[in-house]
Order: sequence, then C-alpha cells, then structure tokens
Amino acid sequence: MDETGRRQAEAAASSLQNQQVAAIYSSPLRRALQTADAIAKQLKLTVQPLQGLIDIDFGSWQGLSAEEATGQDSQLFKMWLEKPHLVRFPNGESLEIVRQRVLAAVDEVAARYKDQTVILVSHTVVCRVLMCAMMGLDNSHFWQVRQDVNAINIFELRDGVPLIISVNDICHLKSLSSG
Repeated sequence: MDETGRRQAEAAASSLQNQQVAAIYSSPLRRALQTADAIAKQLKLTVQPLQGLIDIDFGSWQGLSAEEATGQDSQLFKMWLEKPHLVRFPNGESLEIVRQRVLAAVDEVAARYKDQTVILVSHTVVCRVLMCAMMGLDNSHFWQVRQDVNAINIFELRDGVPLIISVNDICHLKSLSSG
C-alpha cells in the first residue's frame, strides 16, 4: 500500500471508530487486507479473511491495461463497457459469478452476526455488484453505481431485506485532499 492508500485507510478507520462493530471481514487479497488491518487496529478487532469477498477474476485479462485488453479482443472490451452483465472474462469470471459468491458470503456473515454491525472490505467490482444487489438492480446497472476508492457503504438488513443507509461516502477523505 502506498502512502496515499495508507492515509485513506486510516481516515476510514477514524470515521468508523465510534461504531459498535462485532467483526471485520476482508478479501484475502493484500490491498484489501491492508485497508481492513488499518480499520481493525482502530477498532481493536482481528481481520477475518473471507474468500467470497475476493476481487473478480479477470482471467487472461488480469493485469492488462485497457489498451492491452482492447488489443486482445476489442469486441469483448466494448461489451464490458456497454453490457458488462453479458461478459465473462477469458479463463475468468462474470459479474453474475461474483454476485453469487459475494451474496453467499454476506448471507453467511449476516447469519453469524444477526442484528450486529460487521465491516466488509473488498474491491471496486465486488462493491459495485453488491450495491446493485442490495438496491434491487441487476448487473446491467454495474456502470451506473459509483464506488470510489476507500468509500464507505452502509446497509442494514431488516429481516433479510436491505435498507440503504449510505452509498459511496467519501467524507472522511476530504481532509486528505486539502492537505
């Protein structure tokens, strides 16, 4: 994690420090774990890695720039931008696979921590897919949901039905951009 990422994670942690949090789960990928660790440290919790929160598997496109991906398959790249719900990356996942995986993880955590606050730390694609699901939107709305880096989304489950509290909250990052 670079210095900016570290400062953003610490700002997120500070904004959550007064919450009564029962647990914190994270994607097992390093960049998410580092953010989760910063939050967990403030809350005096231990991060629990959760495979269901792992980033989308871009398969053969993993690590490619937009230009490189376009060079490999311009039609698929165009479809990703226009109809992301129809794309399955070569040797990788689709948004529907991510959705099933992340919803199963959320169900597992919600069952374990009924009526308690739990923090989940993941990646932009996973967060967008989860937000679509929580808002009752299908994956065709993927690009219509904004998810900034280190943004905080808050949902409450009432009898298994999501209640949207806040989406893409970056207020905690404003002080960082002004110095």
